[in-house]
Amino acid sequence: MFSDLIALHLDDLAQVGKPVRRSKAMVLKALKTSLGRVNIKDITREKLIDFGKKRAAQGAGPATLAIDFSFIRAVLLHAAAVHGIAVSVENVQLARAALKHLDLVGKSNERDRRPTQDELNRLIEYTESNPLQFIPLGRIIRFAVATTMRQAEICRIEWSDVDMAKRTVTIRDRKDPRRKEGNHQIIPLLNSTGYDAWQLVLEQRVVTRGIGRVFPHHSKSVGAAFRRSCKNIDLDDLCFHDLRHEGTSRLFEAGFSIQQVAMVTGHKDWRMLRRYTNLKPEDLHKMQKAEQPSVEQFMAMLAVR
Repeated sequence: MFSDLIALHLDDLAQVGKPVRRSKAMVLKALKTSLGRVNIKDITREKLIDFGKKRAAQGAGPATLAIDFSFIRAVLLHAAAVHGIAVSVENVQLARAALKHLDLVGKSNERDRRPTQDELNRLIEYTESNPLQFIPLGRIIRFAVATTMRQAEICRIEWSDVDMAKRTVTIRDRKDPRRKEGNHQIIPLLNSTGYDAWQLVLEQRVVTRGIGRVFPHHSKSVGAAFRRSCKNIDLDDLCFHDLRHEGTSRLFEAGFSIQQVAMVTGHKDWRMLRRYTNLKPEDLHKMQKAEQPSVEQFMAMLAVR
């Protein structure tokens, strides 16, 4: 049964200290439900094409189906390569090719949603004036744009990850299509997007006293607060990840090169950044060089408030 191959795949990875991520585990669990009872010899091209058509009819998009077939192939390839089980990986490739020809398998559509400055101002103002909002969501929103960091990354950074002398932060286990674990990256805390990442860190240092995490809030709680705030001010079709795209676009508009932007965003394939380089070309020559306060200057400013 295909479910046995899934279990074998998971067990082998766990034994060598490489447990699958939650997202992959969820996909494999769904595949176990839909294809688990299929006999190995019955995993034919026709069976897989039928599976793909049914998934599409249920609402699965081309990118979702592409992920499904990627994991089906991984399970079968593992069974054949590691255990010598007679399975046909070619059937997966043929079925995927057929479904791609039918436009049922493919890449996800790239979002091009950019919040306007007015939308960001309204959102930040709403969150900071809401007495029921204990999460510093306005500060997190500004920090997300300033650093291009993902929601989970922001909520994970510790004060030990912040280099106060170099004004940098280490993002640990940064998302990577090949290997997330151990993929640590140091990024600068810049003031080049309209929001000063360094000053936001200084503000959080006062709040947290430099103990524990910089933003000591659960990622899911931040996401829920963001969605709720957007809904309450009728801000349609904006997700937290759009802030990363906005920050990336603003870095290009500030005059940074693809190589320099990649040092902030973490993109290892520069081709992924090309779609940002043609945004507002008239602004690309304006390399912002805004000054940032030192720790002493910031504390002095606090003292006179």
